[in-house]
Amino acid sequence: MAQTIRNPIEWSADLVKDGLRYTESVGEHLGGEGADPLAELPQIRQIGISDLKDSLKKGVADFAACRTDIAFLCIIYPIVGLFVTWLAFDRNLLPLIFPAASGFALLGPVAAVGAYELSRRRERGEPASWGDALKVLASPSFAAILVLGLGLLAVFAAWMLAAFGVYSATMGPEAPESARTFLRDVLTTGAGWTMIVVGFAVGFVFAAAVLAVSLISFPLLLDRNVGLPAAVLTSVKVTMANLRTVATWGLIVAAGLALGSIPAFLGLIIVMPVLGHATWHLYRKAVVPPEAAA
Repeated sequence: MAQTIRNPIEWSADLVKDGLRYTESVGEHLGGEGADPLAELPQIRQIGISDLKDSLKKGVADFAACRTDIAFLCIIYPIVGLFVTWLAFDRNLLPLIFPAASGFALLGPVAAVGAYELSRRRERGEPASWGDALKVLASPSFAAILVLGLGLLAVFAAWMLAAFGVYSATMGPEAPESARTFLRDVLTTGAGWTMIVVGFAVGFVFAAAVLAVSLISFPLLLDRNVGLPAAVLTSVKVTMANLRTVATWGLIVAAGLALGSIPAFLGLIIVMPVLGHATWHLYRKAVVPPEAAA
């Protein structure tokens, strides 16, 4: 067969066609199978405090059975701890230490995807090693999971910008002279306490939004190819129908992450996978399985 050199116009046209085909394929994965992924959202249940306790109990059991989680988490969280420690030695970055440490919770649902998969596989009686957890990369919903994860990363970046804006508006744009001076100004001045109160209020808004959007969406995407819009709306629907219970779960997660962050995030090696496994079981309690809904 004779080969010819295509002109730039033909070459560019083929690239555009390939790009459109790829975009269409990704769009199908984001939307899930079927013409209208929002036509019928998964059915949900009412959940209570007893469900939280049972989910935590099952989360601990999953962690005890799947300790290979630690091989991965031992790498991630000490690195984060070292990063935050590095911030403490740069006075220009001192105002971002607490926002970076607390804002890491916004990325927790992404970091826990492996734990969700391990719990899902263990529930089905399938192999549940860390290598098996990596099979989430082959999930039909992986594109949707990736996009949702990038969305949470964007929220984290927005939180960091907002936190710096609060600092600049209350404490001034100048960098603190030292860590000791910064701590003294924050705890002993009116401007410092204003920054704390406003910062917590702004942080609460970010945390509540992420909790509502991600509580059920990641496990649901792993379990069913429902599409990103349906997964997010189902998560919000569960939150609105169970405000007290979900708020309590948010407090449990916040307390666990705070305790696990001492010292240098090493405690998160245990806290994070337990919360991840427990979230899977909470999802099971909150969303009706397809066979039960039929």
